[in-house]
Amino acid sequence: MDRAMPEMPPLQRRQTAVIRICLIIVIIGLVISGVTAFPLREELLFGRDLLNDSGLGATFPELAFWVQRVAEGLDATGNAYPFIAYGTDWLAFAHLAIAVAFIGPIANPIRNVWVTIWGLIMCAGIIPLALIAGAIRGLPIGWQLGDMAFGLVAAVPLTIALVLTRRLERSTLPPLSRS
Repeated sequence: MDRAMPEMPPLQRRQTAVIRICLIIVIIGLVISGVTAFPLREELLFGRDLLNDSGLGATFPELAFWVQRVAEGLDATGNAYPFIAYGTDWLAFAHLAIAVAFIGPIANPIRNVWVTIWGLIMCAGIIPLALIAGAIRGLPIGWQLGDMAFGLVAAVPLTIALVLTRRLERSTLPPLSRS
């Protein structure tokens, strides 16, 4: 029996299982995003080479140009000022730290529903950040749309988790407090 949640009827157990699966999907996405932010320079150099060697660069020339430009920028910066990458190390750490926050709602979705709501608010915040900062930094709109997609994709399991958490909460209330 789960120590965080008392024994539940089968429907509530299924809802809790789906909530946990949704939150684990979000955690996995955050961990992958975090871990892949550490070797950013190497990843972009690899991406550039992959686009060029596979012929995809000819099919998507704007993408190939942008990846080449970013790879050159990271490479030049890394060679001259390697300490600048410390900023992306903190970005990576932040993704991992945010992932840890979702352990609370996995343990007890009702008590920690605020984390799920906070996650949805952060997903919504990605859109103006990508549009504003992306425009200021001169990123192509396609890149900005790709960044916004992360928020939209994460919002799907978080929304499912929130809806099911609210249903679970209503189904566990004592009969007199349901009005």
